[in-house]
Amino acid sequence: MRTASLIAIFALLTSSLLAQDSPPKPADPDPEARESSSRDTRTDTTPPKDDAKNHPYSSSAVSDLEAPAPDSSDVQEFHPWNPMKANKDIEVGDFYFRRKNYKAALERYKEALYYKNNDAIATYHIAVCQEKLGDKAEARKYFEEYLKILPGGPLAKDAHASLAKLDKGR
Repeated sequence: MRTASLIAIFALLTSSLLAQDSPPKPADPDPEARESSSRDTRTDTTPPKDDAKNHPYSSSAVSDLEAPAPDSSDVQEFHPWNPMKANKDIEVGDFYFRRKNYKAALERYKEALYYKNNDAIATYHIAVCQEKLGDKAEARKYFEEYLKILPGGPLAKDAHASLAKLDKGR
């Protein structure tokens, strides 16, 4: 049995080595024939001579596409979209929350919102952490935000109950 296994392995290795020793390919007689023709077909993007007359308001449309000045206030930030990282941050936040380390949990839940904005679970957990830390205004804000995201969600009843409790505490 052992000898048969060794012979089979030897035959397999020999056949794979022989398959790798393929003959060299002959040189291509006309290498330019296989090159891309994209260099020959460049698209002319200059506007026609009478473009300004035929499209008088086109310059304003193009000016919207230009980059704003560096001191402009209409700059929007883009955040990376990574729902897997957000889920991991929620998981770590839950770990801290179970150990009553609400500040650490709060930071991880906020980081989850960085990677996946409008995440209902992270939003709800932020509200609970804020409530535990005594910041009632922030807790209210995040409970209301959760209810905007998922008005009939699984934690909606708890969010409404927490908002009612915060209203009584005023």
